[in-house]
Amino acid sequence: MYKNLAATLVAACAFSVAAISHAASPAAAAPKPGSASSADPLKVGFVYVTPVLPAGWTRQHDEGRVAMEKALPGQVKSTVVADVPEGADAERVIRDLAATGHQLVFTTSFGYMEPTLRVAQDFPATKFESITGYKTAPNVAVANARYYEGRYLSGIAAARMSKTGVAGYVAGLPIPEVIQGINAFTLGMRSVNPKAQVKVVWINTWFDPPREREAAMTLFDQGVDVMAFHTASTAIMAAAQERGKLAVAYHSDMRQVGPDAQIVAATHQWGAYYTARAKAVLDGTWKTGDVWGGVREGMIRMEGFGSKVPAAVQQEVLVRQKDMASGKILPFAAGKQAIADNQDKPRIAAGQSLTDAQILAMNWLVQGVQGQLPH
Repeated sequence: MYKNLAATLVAACAFSVAAISHAASPAAAAPKPGSASSADPLKVGFVYVTPVLPAGWTRQHDEGRVAMEKALPGQVKSTVVADVPEGADAERVIRDLAATGHQLVFTTSFGYMEPTLRVAQDFPATKFESITGYKTAPNVAVANARYYEGRYLSGIAAARMSKTGVAGYVAGLPIPEVIQGINAFTLGMRSVNPKAQVKVVWINTWFDPPREREAAMTLFDQGVDVMAFHTASTAIMAAAQERGKLAVAYHSDMRQVGPDAQIVAATHQWGAYYTARAKAVLDGTWKTGDVWGGVREGMIRMEGFGSKVPAAVQQEVLVRQKDMASGKILPFAAGKQAIADNQDKPRIAAGQSLTDAQILAMNWLVQGVQGQLPH
């Protein structure tokens, strides 16, 4: 599966040049087939799996939406439908957006993939973007970020800040994206402390603040002094602040709820992608595709270091981020020794690295992880 955000963003620049030339040509007065009318702004719909909170998964997508509107003033008009459960209700919402004239619809949760595909069959002229999905169609593109890259970098920071060498990890659902994150975080920690351990608790949902908090408290009671998580609220950061522990923020900067607890934030940046895709619809050049961007493309960024993090640790993380952007660091690459799973089975041979296809199909936990995948 080939994914390339850089090409998408370069293409977006080409789209802009083409749009200028198109507008300057008298022969090009009529919009291209499938493009938005120049008389009206492009109607863009966004479907969110949680409310728009001050921080977290949905906050980052909403900031991307706002960035798109700022980049294309007067050319786009967006509609948000938030707190939409995955399943039948999602299909109803997506269908309603398509039926009310939205020419481009972003569905921003893995569980929206199948509902998006079903609606897309009935609205072939509408363009759909399945964020974190993996199935495409002629009018459905997919996009995701290499979240695991931020996980690896935050693992380095967590290992530097941990006094016990034992981290906790509250995980949502056991899909490859989450498994990649657990493994990359553990490998990042063990690149600093080869004996580091990561205790995992699964809550089998993306968004349930009380359960997120309960899981965090359980892990703190088990001797964990740093925390990571793959859930959609700030509950775990708040729990770390309350207990005088440390945590890595995920999705967005969470210092406002954990001013003393936050080590660093692995943030997701969607504005450039949303802008590029809206431009493509405006120019009549939108095509289905499969994008997977990371640190190099600016979709993943380490920022928001907490007040307790020494300057040397901050600098180390930022240097490693540059190394990752240049390709010097691959989270799922073995050095002189093979990388094994937590059942001691070799998974990555010495001197080898996983392909994208292998990363996308990851269904095992790396050595150092205390826990197992739910059945």
